[in-house]
Amino acid sequence: MNQVNQATGRQSLFVGGSWEEPDGGHYEVVDPATERTVGWAPEASRDQVLAACAAAREAFGPWSRTSPEERAALLGRAAGVIRENLVAYAELARAETGATTGTARGMQVGVAAARFRRYARVEPAEWAIPPQINEAGPMGRAGVMGALAVRQPVGVVACITSYNNPWANPAGKIAPALAMGNTVVVKPAPQDPLSVYRMAEALEAAGVPPGVVNVVSGRSTGVGEAAVASPDVDMVSFTGSTAVGRRIAEVCGRDMKRQLMELGGKGAAIVFDDADLASAVAGIGTTFSFYSGQICTAPTRVLAQRGVYDRLVEQLAAYARRLKVGDPREPDTVVGPVISAAHRDRVESYLELGRKEGAVVVTGGDRPDLPAGFYVAPALLADCTNDMRVAREEIFGPVVAVIPFDDEEEGVALANDTDYGLIDYVWSGDVARAFRVARRLRAGGVGINTVGRNMEAPFGGFKRSGVGRDVGSYALHAYSEVQAIVWPG
Repeated sequence: MNQVNQATGRQSLFVGGSWEEPDGGHYEVVDPATERTVGWAPEASRDQVLAACAAAREAFGPWSRTSPEERAALLGRAAGVIRENLVAYAELARAETGATTGTARGMQVGVAAARFRRYARVEPAEWAIPPQINEAGPMGRAGVMGALAVRQPVGVVACITSYNNPWANPAGKIAPALAMGNTVVVKPAPQDPLSVYRMAEALEAAGVPPGVVNVVSGRSTGVGEAAVASPDVDMVSFTGSTAVGRRIAEVCGRDMKRQLMELGGKGAAIVFDDADLASAVAGIGTTFSFYSGQICTAPTRVLAQRGVYDRLVEQLAAYARRLKVGDPREPDTVVGPVISAAHRDRVESYLELGRKEGAVVVTGGDRPDLPAGFYVAPALLADCTNDMRVAREEIFGPVVAVIPFDDEEEGVALANDTDYGLIDYVWSGDVARAFRVARRLRAGGVGINTVGRNMEAPFGGFKRSGVGRDVGSYALHAYSEVQAIVWPG
């Protein structure tokens, strides 16, 4: 049957190479910009999730024995299908997430295609280790031992993805996992799962064998929990909140399952007196505009040296006020809605909490006068201290908190005084100082005078921001086990 019932717009599950009706019925997916129905997503039962995991287990053996070149060719074909359907896929992504049209095309679907294309590149999976002379081996004999290190697939990977980017995030899990010879069960975020089914459709069109890719969705936590706990699953790759990540880690720990966790962030942006303020404001301002602040890498906690504190607050406020908030379909819109009414309420509750804690809301935080949608105007909180909850907890919205500091030692101490450690940022005209400070920050990544990223650099966090690294070749390591093969020379 078709993956979507054209008469009703109701999506089917993708299990074992077949599109099947969900046992739990369907639930509504809502456009956060218009509050209208985008479509109807399937609610999988526990039995259907376990069936998907079993299908992935059955497919693992044959798929893992295919050549790297065969797997690469399939990923390349999938990239081509996504590129061919970019406009239609991006329109669905825009409707599900509230992202602007440009963001949906470029940073969501476009990046997904690029990630499939990236892992269509075959890389070495084994390395010779220099021979070692053993004076006495296990049998009491001396000899030369040769060795080889080989990357082997982990097995079945449960990929649990985030709502802020239903194209790039799943692609960043599926593509390297398949490239290494793993099979996957994908559980998309409940707010916007329809895009992930289109990705499965693209992989099906590219010729993915039955069971190699499976997609199951649902609003209940039971769908993800069933996948994580399934005895057929060898690894869990999760992007989401630290609280959920902890629960997944507990379940994985019982069976020693591999984990890759990209969790929360509260990125510190240290702005020194000698910084290029225009560059700093533009970089920090992405918190207001990019996905409406719904991104774990955002520089949401700004540490401003006192010599530039007042000017930085003034310029950030002016920047926020210039951004057009509104319908993401309009070409001049910069800030769209947040994902849901519940999340809008959460962001607003943090702004009220900030006021009570003594922060000053310099601009924003109100609901724009729009006929529908879950909008929050970009908000700037000044006169913050690092012990305030608005400075310590991930708000995941278009909110920036500014904290003053006096010298380099204090700036570094404040930046590191957090439960998180995903990506921090340093703005300074003194390049030597910027690199010195970067090396002292307890974060998985540091941007110097930029919020841009190198997509071959390792990505992941310290502390409660996650476990493991992916992106580029690092993702191939993340989705593999390293095997040593040793022989007498």
